[in-house]
Amino acid sequence: MLNPKVLMTIKDLPLLAKTVIDGFMNGFNKSTVKGPGLEFSQYRSYQPGDDLRWLDWRMFARSDRYYIRESEIETSISIRFLVDASASMNHDDNGIKKIEYAKALTASLAYLANLQGDSVALNIFKDGELFSIPSKPDPQHLQRLYYHLQQVDPAGTFTKPIHYKELFAGAGRKELLVFITDMYQANGEINALLNSLAALKHEIIVFQLMGQNELDFDFKGFSTLEDLETGETIQVNTQRAKDAYNEKLQEHQAAIRSELLAKRIAYRMISTSQPLDEALRDFLVQRKKGAR
Repeated sequence: MLNPKVLMTIKDLPLLAKTVIDGFMNGFNKSTVKGPGLEFSQYRSYQPGDDLRWLDWRMFARSDRYYIRESEIETSISIRFLVDASASMNHDDNGIKKIEYAKALTASLAYLANLQGDSVALNIFKDGELFSIPSKPDPQHLQRLYYHLQQVDPAGTFTKPIHYKELFAGAGRKELLVFITDMYQANGEINALLNSLAALKHEIIVFQLMGQNELDFDFKGFSTLEDLETGETIQVNTQRAKDAYNEKLQEHQAAIRSELLAKRIAYRMISTSQPLDEALRDFLVQRKKGAR
């Protein structure tokens, strides 16, 4: 059910997100994902004032005593999803566009975060403009996030917004920033934004989306390639250029990884042909770090 080719046939984002998370959670013992945090740790005796939602009724049935499920992560946080909506996110590989994969990933992670009691926010970066939805934990807010995410139509180039610091109005609240992008930039604009965000001391995880045809340099005989953001075209002999391309790609990806990790930014490159569960697992690992 996490195959992106199948998932992209679901046009309703709330349904898609629920399908992804339900399928993902089926791989876990349900007791390990309930409670105010993401990982179950141990039981303790009920104390007056404890949230009754975390009472374990099966333990009560077995022992005739009330127990609370404790988790390793007790505090909810704000999770802010930053989505690159520049024109390069329209890149298509085998019927899957980067932006559609980004929407599915964002919607699924937001659903999971809301399920765990975290606040979620959405920011769309598009041609120098910044669309923002503030951080809230309620289900109605999640539906608004889905609605605006569904409307995203990539265009233009990635430009660092002048007023991006308005994202962090009411600073002092701990946030986990999840940036979903293809890292396509003409003059280091994405790096500049990430440098500024890293200086604000929030936890950051970057998911870089790439088409499998980009990774394999497999454009099925095309001899003209077009830059989706500038419209520029180049003529290539795909077979002859493949070795040189692969070498340059490896150098490019290594540079991105090294630069981000040096800033303590978690990084994961994902092919749009990959199942979403890999990204979800990486998110859970970073969510655990960011909540502590």
